[in-house]
Amino acid sequence: MGGCAGSRRRLSDSEGEETVPEPRLPLLDHQGAHWKNAVGFWLLGLCNNFSYVVMLSAAHDILSHERTSGNQSHVDPGPAPIPHNSSSRFDCNSVSTAAVLLADILPTLVIKLLAPLGLHLLPYSPRVLVSGICAAGSFVLVAFSHSVGTGLCGVVLASISSGLGEVTFLSLTAFYPRAVISWWSSGTGGAGLLGALSYLGLTQAGLSPQQTLLSMLGIPALLLASYFLLLTSPEAQDPGGEEEAESSARQPLIRTEAPESKPGSSSSLSLRERWTVFKGLLWYIVPLVVVYFAEYFINQGLTSDEHREFAMATTCISDTLGISLSGLLALPLHDFLCQLS
Repeated sequence: MGGCAGSRRRLSDSEGEETVPEPRLPLLDHQGAHWKNAVGFWLLGLCNNFSYVVMLSAAHDILSHERTSGNQSHVDPGPAPIPHNSSSRFDCNSVSTAAVLLADILPTLVIKLLAPLGLHLLPYSPRVLVSGICAAGSFVLVAFSHSVGTGLCGVVLASISSGLGEVTFLSLTAFYPRAVISWWSSGTGGAGLLGALSYLGLTQAGLSPQQTLLSMLGIPALLLASYFLLLTSPEAQDPGGEEEAESSARQPLIRTEAPESKPGSSSSLSLRERWTVFKGLLWYIVPLVVVYFAEYFINQGLTSDEHREFAMATTCISDTLGISLSGLLALPLHDFLCQLS
């Protein structure tokens, strides 16, 4: 009997050991989802800012468009631009490169100013599609443009793509673990480096600016693939309670109809509540305005709680405001410097 009981006990123990790994499967799934979302938001940050950075890197070329023989046109980097003042010691275009900066930032500023008022009423998927289409259109329009005006229209498309994408993806982070914000930020930083280096590297390798811009059409495709194929559907992330957690997942990732307004969402905030939240965000907005103003002025002038979604969409206006101010001030400064002998 004892031996039989021992055998049964050992068999039970053995069976127990074999069933131990089964509860780990959800943990593995959770870890896989974590890394998919982390990589997804990194790619979204990279792709979203890529066209914006490339347009700034190509600013000098965009302002020196020339029509070539035949039916082709491209940005010709060879001939030197006609100086605004031949006696100036600066390398001047007839139009300041700050014009490209403003075309690349003012549409973004308008989008970010209007976004907290009603953009949340639109589902995320159409917003991402529009962002991707505008990014692709910007590369094509600038590549085949025949004039500075057409090229600047392409830059405006890049700005619309970047601004709409930034507001959309930052709002989307409210439905994911907070770590994805760091991955998004890292991706946008990578765009600044990879965007500028890729344009410089490809043009220095012998490709024309037109060929370089067309080769970057894979970036908008990667953005759409990252959103629709890589990100997992938003899950309950708020540890404060099941009801709050369910409300944080109120909007699926892929959705065709407009989301319904529910208590606790940013769409239910009154104007007074929005103003109160905005005033609390000024501690973060003002320093960013100063930092971005200084950085871009130097570069261009001289050549779920309930408030989280709304707050993420609103705070991002700070960098755009600083860049816009620097571009506006850089225009008269450019003309002043180019008139110096």
